[in-house]
Amino acid sequence: MTSTVPASLTRTAEGAALQAVFLDMDGTLVDTEGFWWDVEVEVFADLGHRLDEAWREVVVGGPMTRSAGYLMEATGADVTLDELTVLLNDRFEKRIGRGAPLMPGAARLLAELRRHEIPTALVSASHRRIIDRVLDSVGHHHFGLTVAGDEVSRTKPHPEPYLTAAHGFGVDPRLCAVIEDTATGVAAAEAAGCRVVAVPSVSPIAAAEGRVVVTSLEEVNLTFLRRLIN
Repeated sequence: MTSTVPASLTRTAEGAALQAVFLDMDGTLVDTEGFWWDVEVEVFADLGHRLDEAWREVVVGGPMTRSAGYLMEATGADVTLDELTVLLNDRFEKRIGRGAPLMPGAARLLAELRRHEIPTALVSASHRRIIDRVLDSVGHHHFGLTVAGDEVSRTKPHPEPYLTAAHGFGVDPRLCAVIEDTATGVAAAEAAGCRVVAVPSVSPIAAAEGRVVVTSLEEVNLTFLRRLIN
């Protein structure tokens, strides 16, 4: 986990406080979920296996160990998990070296959160090396704290990543808003007690108590996020 001193808390006119905003990375902030699948297809093709498109929904949003492990078992590829993790990360890092495109509305939202000094964290199942490379494109300055999947004992769908972010900022997770694109990430955020905005990327996500579903970050602004806490 990397962090800087968080900004001061911000209160709405009604008195309820939005204490922090946590964003997922792949498929939520940057348009890279498709990159991961393309990389997985390419790596397994090099290993002599063809991936079934139906497996994409199974592995999306998952930690590397779960996604890679599933594909290893499904294909019977003769490779260890450690070896496959290196192959996937190397190929993905090379892919995003050409740039990580932001999702529609992401730049505007990040700028608004920074302008209003809302403590903002990036919470991803991706490894630190990948997060740092993506932030070279997006801008490290947008985040007071970042949590990587290889820096926690249990990553998404376990709540630890979001509880770690809340602890890092010294805030109550129940007064934090999380933006996620997969069911795995939503489960992690909700288990941590956070309010959730789901922006589905690959698989649909249903609305539920404490959860709002939108089609794009274009629909999300600071006023919208504050209302989640009221």
